Amino acid sequence: MGSNRALKVADRIKEVIAQTLETRVKDPRLGFVTITDMRVTGDLQQASVFYTVLGDEDAQSATAAALASSKGLIRGEVGKLLGLRIVPSIEFFADGLQEQASAMNDLMSAVRKSDEELAKLRENAKPIGEANPYKNLE
Repeated sequence: MGSNRALKVADRIKEVIAQTLETRVKDPRLGFVTITDMRVTGDLQQASVFYTVLGDEDAQSATAAALASSKGLIRGEVGKLLGLRIVPSIEFFADGLQEQASAMNDLMSAVRKSDEELAKLRENAKPIGEANPYKNLE
């Protein structure tokens, strides 16, 4: 029963954070952020927010700094809009999903290229030895 409440609270916190980032946080360092996951401890004391940022390493580090400096504002909005007696502390974590997807795409491209090369080699391949290597025992 308690974890069900934590899941509901996590969903609401995710909505509030996304809305707050869009409307209230005016930090120019903040990039295009997507909240990918949200986890709240069972006692609702801590919230872990996972996010991705569009852009290069500079955009990612600038966004991380902007999120860190706006934690107080975000936590205040969560407390105000959710009406919680105890507002969880909020930590932001860059989600490695983007890098994993990119690495997977690179691997898939390499496999496709290897398959194409193998198909070309097969086109002109001829069996070694006789056409029918199995002897008829008639």
